[in-house]
Amino acid sequence: MKIGLVGLPGVGKTTIFNLLTSTKALTGTYGAKEANVGMAKVPDKRIDFLSQLYKPKKTTYAQIEFVDIAGVVPESGAGKFLEQVRDCDAIVHVVRAFNNPDVPHVNNQINPVKDLETVDTELLFADLELIDKRIERIKTGKKVKKEQLEELGILEKLYQHLENGGDIRQVDLTEEEQKTLKTYSFLTEKPKLVVINVDEEQMKNNDYPTKQEVVDFCKNKEMALIEICGQLEVEIQELSEEDKQIFMEDLNIKETGIERLAKKVYEHLGLISFFTVGEDEVKAWTIKKDTVAKKAAGKIHSDIERGFIRAEVVKFKDIYELGSMAKVREQGLFRLEGKEYIVEDGDIINFRFNV
Repeated sequence: MKIGLVGLPGVGKTTIFNLLTSTKALTGTYGAKEANVGMAKVPDKRIDFLSQLYKPKKTTYAQIEFVDIAGVVPESGAGKFLEQVRDCDAIVHVVRAFNNPDVPHVNNQINPVKDLETVDTELLFADLELIDKRIERIKTGKKVKKEQLEELGILEKLYQHLENGGDIRQVDLTEEEQKTLKTYSFLTEKPKLVVINVDEEQMKNNDYPTKQEVVDFCKNKEMALIEICGQLEVEIQELSEEDKQIFMEDLNIKETGIERLAKKVYEHLGLISFFTVGEDEVKAWTIKKDTVAKKAAGKIHSDIERGFIRAEVVKFKDIYELGSMAKVREQGLFRLEGKEYIVEDGDIINFRFNV
């Protein structure tokens, strides 16, 4: 899964990208054309526990690919921006609420809801233009086929929804309609999460300019919303692990904003993790919700999927409560599942296969 980080220039987008991916991309590069790309670890206390239990040579967390797309300035043209967003599976929109005289706002005004609407409108207009051109092409064709008429009906329905300010992801489409539209890669169809980048004072007061309007806008558009103080996150990441814990306890923070963001993105995309364990490696494998065991086996290796026999399944909560795999087996909580078993988040699985 490729997640695009978008926003206006100077909103702290690259700072958040660096925090997520532990990279050092250059910040403050107004007008940059090339996107930054990096992998973000998805923090998971279950992996921490399993790693302590098995003491493996290697511990591997779930990962998400993030693309830091250059800040969009609508009046200067958004062609490259839209092209890069279209290549992503989902969008994280970073919006500035923080005050910092050293980093002037591109519009010389801190107005989060206006900034949110500005970028959102760019995406919406791009979809309107794409649909408009396709409708025109179908209508002016010499001979309109039956499947094109069906496509036309769907496109006109989407166009009306967009004209009313809605996003395509809000439209209830049948499976057949989704198949018809699969080649389009509409921008407002992609899952979207909004990050409000606040300063320490705003975080402490749990308030920032136009907060209620932002909340209402996101609710209306069915977009997840999270607040992060990028400045504070940078300070936390520079601390030693021991000092970090003390600092977070003083602020009454259980997990960092970046950890919350990584997990929120993961959940928002409908992703879950199953685990494989052993002395060599404890690893989280990423799959979509409702994935069957045979398909999940293919995440590890195509041979395991092809030669699938059974899945040996243990629930994480059972090994966590009992403290060892041996005790789980003693209690009869070890299960054998077939190829149609729907893998659940946190399942610890060993696949039996023969090729």
